[in-house]
Amino acid sequence: MAVYGYHRTSTKEQHLDRGIQEIRQYCEGHEMDLKNIFTDQQTGKNFNRSRYTVLVEDVLRPGDVLIITELDRLGRNKKDTMGQIRRLQEMGVRLMVLELPTTLMDMSNMDNTMAYLMMETINNMMLELYASMAQAEIEKKEKRQREGIAMKKLRGEWEDYGRPAAIDEDKFDAAFSQVIAGEVTPTELRKKLGLSHTTFYRYRRKYLDRHPEIPE
Repeated sequence: MAVYGYHRTSTKEQHLDRGIQEIRQYCEGHEMDLKNIFTDQQTGKNFNRSRYTVLVEDVLRPGDVLIITELDRLGRNKKDTMGQIRRLQEMGVRLMVLELPTTLMDMSNMDNTMAYLMMETINNMMLELYASMAQAEIEKKEKRQREGIAMKKLRGEWEDYGRPAAIDEDKFDAAFSQVIAGEVTPTELRKKLGLSHTTFYRYRRKYLDRHPEIPE
């Protein structure tokens, strides 16, 4: 039997070291000979991850143990995550999830068949529940992101999400100084710059906010 760890973070999260430490501490506290910890800094939406692929396809063998800190470190798509759990089970690999006590119980020496089946059923139910929670969390996050983007669009701030700005602010400021000097009207400048009414007055508002000494 060989013991391995796996930990995944998204590229924006900073929990990689903490997850590795938790796995190591658990193994040390339970006198388990940890061979290696495989890590990916990648989204949990799917399993197209280089280190995870190596771990499952080239490293794990029947009788091995795979330790993860939380189920969402394995994946956040319920269907795919449960598919990977079944894959590990079919390989004869024991999955231990530190946040799930039922997965930490060694049932291999249980003599009572009925008790074993009950514990296995409970364990599988808990895994499915936590997989559902992981997916619900990412769906909620994505919903908040969509709502935030929609609000940005309503406020005319969609450029923050990567769309090229209608005009460079320095260029607008230089051009708008002509309006302040009375050389052109706002409408004339707007047409000259090729800006929509909404966009022009949004840039105008930003200009006046940066220059409070100029009366509106």
